[in-house]
Amino acid sequence: MAGSSSAIVAGLTAAAVGAVGFLTYQAQANAPASLSGRPGPNASPSVSAGRVTRHSTTAVPGGSGTGERVVYSLDDDRVWLVDGGNRVERTFKVDPGTVDPLPGSYWVTSRSSATNGTDGVPVEHVVRFTSVDGLTIGFSAAVAPRAARAEPGVRTGGIRETRADGNAMWAFATIGVRVVVIR
Repeated sequence: MAGSSSAIVAGLTAAAVGAVGFLTYQAQANAPASLSGRPGPNASPSVSAGRVTRHSTTAVPGGSGTGERVVYSLDDDRVWLVDGGNRVERTFKVDPGTVDPLPGSYWVTSRSSATNGTDGVPVEHVVRFTSVDGLTIGFSAAVAPRAARAEPGVRTGGIRETRADGNAMWAFATIGVRVVVIR
């Protein structure tokens, strides 16, 4: 009797492992793009100067949520200012710092009209939303045109925008506005 019980347990275990494997395959094949790591329906991969652009430059990126928000794509170095009706008010390229935030949802926690960036460059319209290992991460516009890049090895958290884009960000991203970081 002990041998037949072991055979039954082994058979049930094999069946359970097979079922879990099959369900995992189905779930992965049918997962929304935002969970599967695949570009969403608004994505239009293209190659530009050796880089792949994952998201449309005009449409709201898929998987970025709903409601009023700032969407920041790490892969595209692009920002979308999205109103409460899920329409893009403005989109623009940015120049990221040397330290990136993790993908996820954040909120604007502080703002400064003018200060010095982590690289010592005078900046304006600073909109901060997180920190990484003690380094503040936020959007800002350099006051001087095309200010020099930070010295090699210097950790910077400023995501730089043009002064015109900085003005738009400043008007849009008040304290408490959601910032969604995506790949």
